[in-house]
Amino acid sequence: MLASSQMAYSAEAYAGSVLDRHEYELVERALSVVAARHPEDAEILRNLVIDLKDMSSLLDRQRPLRRPTALGGESRTESGLIAHLVAIDGLSGDLVLPLKATLSRTYLLTKIAFLRGFVKATSAIEDVSECRNLCTELREEQAQSIYTLLAEELLLALLRKPDVLLSTKERAADQLITIWDDAALEINDFAPLLESAWHARNRINSECGALLGASETFRLVCEDCRPEVLDFFARDGMSFDESAAFEEFLFNMTHEELVTLRQAMHDQNMKTASAKWAANVLGRTIEELERSHQVDSMALYRSYQRRQLAADFRLMAGAPGPRRTAEAYLMVYLLDQQLVG
Repeated sequence: MLASSQMAYSAEAYAGSVLDRHEYELVERALSVVAARHPEDAEILRNLVIDLKDMSSLLDRQRPLRRPTALGGESRTESGLIAHLVAIDGLSGDLVLPLKATLSRTYLLTKIAFLRGFVKATSAIEDVSECRNLCTELREEQAQSIYTLLAEELLLALLRKPDVLLSTKERAADQLITIWDDAALEINDFAPLLESAWHARNRINSECGALLGASETFRLVCEDCRPEVLDFFARDGMSFDESAAFEEFLFNMTHEELVTLRQAMHDQNMKTASAKWAANVLGRTIEELERSHQVDSMALYRSYQRRQLAADFRLMAGAPGPRRTAEAYLMVYLLDQQLVG
């Protein structure tokens, strides 16, 4: 149980202020099992609970970003904040974001670390059958929080792209304000199509093959990726950059890496390639996003960051290849169709 001599929260109060009902019940069950086997681990987990609650309380004290205020004789309004956000060039990072935005992001990172601790503690208990299910459920909750962080970083990335329309950036900024003002929001609340794409991609590993992507796309379907996502990347008139970005998404590689592999296959007269061969050619490990029927959402996060950095480089260097990630192309479409939020 979460209650102890150091702290005692009712289920209702705790779930309402920090976690939703399902998360609370999951954490309570996990802590009870861990306390029975490893009391020292349980104490660490209790401290993580306190840290998360303290972070939530600090965030709750902040002014809603849509509420007008003034500082130094200068008025601060919702429209002014949106205008400020759409002018971001990306070079100042979090320094130009409102304090509440930074605290909101910190809260989400704290929650991810909190859930990672519970995953670690429950996965270490192998002789209790309940722990296997608990660990899987905790991994799912951690993945959802990481997907939420990814969506936020995706929206921020759109703000610094010079080729994104102003109206689209304004919608992205408006969505970010909504996210920062409500820490309880998760990706399924505002971008379920993106969650579907990441949820499915996190459950398959690319085998490379002929580097056509047909097998990977079929497996996305098998993992219940929503048809709207696949229809978007299979529509008539799709640009080369959109196709290339979707290939990056499917294979967990950058456009440049795929060009290198295809050239190597041509030079070696190969029809198909393995992930091991690809890793040897590229000189890096090709991460698996799913291992032993357990998702590795951290690996998906690294995949996105690698592709985002490559897209930013191409934009600055004028190099060939997609200027956005596949997720960014999808997000722009959703924003322009007002399907986000």
